[in-house]
Amino acid sequence: MAEGAEAGDYDPEWEGGSGPEWEEEGGYVCKYEYLDHTADVQLHAWGTDLKESFEQCAVGMFGYMTEIDTVEPLDTYETEAQGDDMESLLFQFLDEWLFAFSAEPFFIARDVRIVEFDRENFRIKSVGYGETFDLGKHPQGTEVKAITYSAMQIHEEVDTNDVYVVLDI
Repeated sequence: MAEGAEAGDYDPEWEGGSGPEWEEEGGYVCKYEYLDHTADVQLHAWGTDLKESFEQCAVGMFGYMTEIDTVEPLDTYETEAQGDDMESLLFQFLDEWLFAFSAEPFFIARDVRIVEFDRENFRIKSVGYGETFDLGKHPQGTEVKAITYSAMQIHEEVDTNDVYVVLDI
């Protein structure tokens, strides 16, 4: 969590992470899309850097499980992930967030911020802003059973950084 931040604090302009991008009218700029894939779904996310692409990928996964606009940033949840390379780091990062949703406290994030991104040692610390999933409030989308390595791609380019992940549904 950000220094001085308290559980439940949510600041979309927080300097510790890239956070969501907002249009002048105040609307969220979505930087992910769902692509067709045989029996599963492929998530394509992008950002100005790889950190933002990973963050968007996590939010995109939650967006597939419910209507993300119904999630309020009432609480925080922290995760840590470690991999052997960038692909396994992305896998572990998303798997930690899937676990947060699938087990107590059944946390669903509206926004995910990476607070530490160690590219040399393949480690991530992140915080999610959201709440406990509640069927009375959050429409049930499609269950994500697992993250897969199938067709996983990470592209670092000058203008955009793209990640592709197949979610087992």
